Amino acid sequence: NPDVLFIGAEPFLEGVAKAMRAIDSEKITNIRLINGDARPILENFQNECLDRFFILFPDPWPKARHHKRRLINDEFVNLLARITKKGAKIRFASDWANYAEEALACFIKNPEFSWNAQSQKDWNIPPEDHFTTRYQAKKLGDCEPIFLDFIRL
Repeated sequence: NPDVLFIGAEPFLEGVAKAMRAIDSEKITNIRLINGDARPILENFQNECLDRFFILFPDPWPKARHHKRRLINDEFVNLLARITKKGAKIRFASDWANYAEEALACFIKNPEFSWNAQSQKDWNIPPEDHFTTRYQAKKLGDCEPIFLDFIRL
């Protein structure tokens, strides 16, 4: 999608360096990377400015005492509701069952989002436009990948 601007955020320098090498070697000009947590940057985005948002295999913080550090929570979903356009698509993917359950609960209780899954294949089969991430390939989670697609109402 050379006509689409992509913005990526990665808190780990090694991940940013790998992405930059790939971007440079492929001479890709429509990707911008943020080295750090996306939240402070996203808070400065204008209302309803994003068409699509991907949250692919974020750090699951698997220990219960660390769950408060997870990216997806009510506050973040409210932020997404503000910065995404009506009709925007949001994808969350994880291979940690309880994180997927928590994310689903956060999106479902927010009246700005709709989850239109009809059957188990809607969250168990990778969507056609999905690409396998490095974290997904590591298979460090406790379940097969779960793909949750939401629509901003």
